[in-house]
Amino acid sequence: MEYMFLPFKRYFDFAGRSRRKEYWMFTLLNVIVVMVLMFVVLGTGGFASGIDATAGDAAMFGSLFSGIGILIGLWVLAVLIPSIAVTVRRLHDRDMSGWWYLAFVVGGMIPYIGFIASLALLVLMVLPGTDGPNRFGDDPKNPASADVFA
Repeated sequence: MEYMFLPFKRYFDFAGRSRRKEYWMFTLLNVIVVMVLMFVVLGTGGFASGIDATAGDAAMFGSLFSGIGILIGLWVLAVLIPSIAVTVRRLHDRDMSGWWYLAFVVGGMIPYIGFIASLALLVLMVLPGTDGPNRFGDDPKNPASADVFA
């Protein structure tokens, strides 16, 4: 549970490194909260009120974020900065600059290339970090492994 809330404690911290466990537990927390909020929205009829056979996609999307559905938008706003920060720190753990995240986001907006960029970012988030200290700090998995007499 500690790793789920650690990105909130390091809200605007874009320096340093983050373990895979921190990144994926925070992602799991986001999935759980959004699923619960979706069940609340669907259970209270927040989405069903805007569904009509003649309604377009914009009307259905608008009904999702009306009434109690606004909770999902508030959650997304609350986790936007910590999500970016933990992803940047995860890239730092791979000894990559945080600016690569911007490249993946921009690449994700390009048709066909976006799929490849998204897969590449997913692979980078799954791969283990560099062993020992790197230019972004000590190894968060084993900080005692640094050479003392180097």
